[in-house]
Amino acid sequence: MTLVQPSPEMQIHIRKALNEDVNTRQSDLEHIKEWLLKQPHLPDTWDEDRLMTFLRGCKFSLEKTKQKLDMYFTMRTACPDFFSNRDINRPELQLIANIGLIPPLPGLTKDGKRIIVMRGKDPSVETPPLSDVAKLVLMIGDIRLAAEETGVAGDVYILDASVATISHFSKVSPSVAKRFLVCVQEAYPVKLKEVHVVNVSPLVDTIVQFVKPFLKEKIRNRIHLHSSFDTLHEMVPKDILPEEYGGSAGKLQDFHDAWMKKVADYGPWFQAQEDIKADESKRPGKPTNYDDLFGIDGSFRQLKID
Repeated sequence: MTLVQPSPEMQIHIRKALNEDVNTRQSDLEHIKEWLLKQPHLPDTWDEDRLMTFLRGCKFSLEKTKQKLDMYFTMRTACPDFFSNRDINRPELQLIANIGLIPPLPGLTKDGKRIIVMRGKDPSVETPPLSDVAKLVLMIGDIRLAAEETGVAGDVYILDASVATISHFSKVSPSVAKRFLVCVQEAYPVKLKEVHVVNVSPLVDTIVQFVKPFLKEKIRNRIHLHSSFDTLHEMVPKDILPEEYGGSAGKLQDFHDAWMKKVADYGPWFQAQEDIKADESKRPGKPTNYDDLFGIDGSFRQLKID
């Protein structure tokens, strides 16, 4: 159940969208590797394939790539509840894996976008700690940094609200939610193109209004609510959707199970990454102030890049 990679023809389209020049991308990668060596607070080396994904996500802007990488390793230090003890065999992560479905789908849209589905199974299940959900979602994100071998045109999320209840919503920590959203938006090289919320209810509007202040304006404008799958199919092709959403690609549970196996296979990598993070005591200038990073007003202060 591996991720389908873009066809050669699709890669041409994606490279244009990502500003990728096959003649200069290797020199850009070498520049970033040399830059890492000069940052006393950051790891000296990291996986080349993941560094390339950061370059692609930043449209090969070297300064934006540096900023994004600095933020990524800073978040690993700032949010230990998201980035430590990343072992899928731990009971708290097994719980998340069993009560929800969160797989990226194998296929791509015709213009090279990847679909990721998030769906709960049972409305009667108690709300798990959001930090544990965030941890597993970001583990999948870290795997995709390498698994998207040639890059994709962006991500499309399908959020299924069918089991959401006011009880679930009331137990979500706003501070954890904000840290997670800041992390996803500022630390990962993600091009979020669309968010589709399906099986909507009156509660969904409340949730969307709660989340919107934490989102960039361009992302707020990309949220679509669907009361039926018909409108979803107008924007996401049925041939890459799972059967649960009127598609023909296969069963969502099978996709999820395959990803949980992949997460388990990555166990040694996650263990090796425990100490690969920013060391604020060695940052040139002042250490990062985490209160500023996750400010109350929803603002976000950029890190200085030397």
